[in-house]
Amino acid sequence: MIVVTGTDTGIGKTVFAAALTVALGAHYWKPVQAGLEDGSDAATVAALGVPVAKVLPEAYRLVTPWSPHRAAEIDGVTIDPDRLAPPAVDGPLVVEGAGGALVPVTRELLYADVFAGWGAPVVLVARTTLGTINHSLLSIEALRARGVPLLGVAFVGDAVEDSEATIAAIGGVKRLGRLPMLASLTPDALAAAFAEHFDVADFR
Repeated sequence: MIVVTGTDTGIGKTVFAAALTVALGAHYWKPVQAGLEDGSDAATVAALGVPVAKVLPEAYRLVTPWSPHRAAEIDGVTIDPDRLAPPAVDGPLVVEGAGGALVPVTRELLYADVFAGWGAPVVLVARTTLGTINHSLLSIEALRARGVPLLGVAFVGDAVEDSEATIAAIGGVKRLGRLPMLASLTPDALAAAFAEHFDVADFR
């Protein structure tokens, strides 16, 4: 199992997770989906090439597009941490968190705490634009403070060599690669970009 988390929301985490899931021939699971008006992340990864049969149902589907803890409260749902145990599958599993590593799942539980309980390696997805060094290093420290094993950082966006190298050096993490912005986001284009910019062996 590999967990995909991010430094923030809206940075391309789901697109990266889809590419990784396809490259590994894995199953995909998002424990909590908050916000359904624009579709779900499960639907997005299916549209990006993950076979529908390998997209697992969420433990919770919340209508309100807020942090899971607040979305659940607004929707009148109580999130039970026991339901967040990763499902058993045949082969690899890619699990995508929501937003950043310290997003609250409940008022007492952060995603990073959930990841620590799982003990699975985590990929931190980070944008390359201004502010990414601070956000990335803070996320790395928060994960390490909880004993979460970090596989490395996957960048999304245009190349910014100094920022990417600085995060890897100061954070003491592997620089896994960078997924560029694609003019046409199709399953074939995404798979080709992942194959060109990442070594799938780093994720096995």
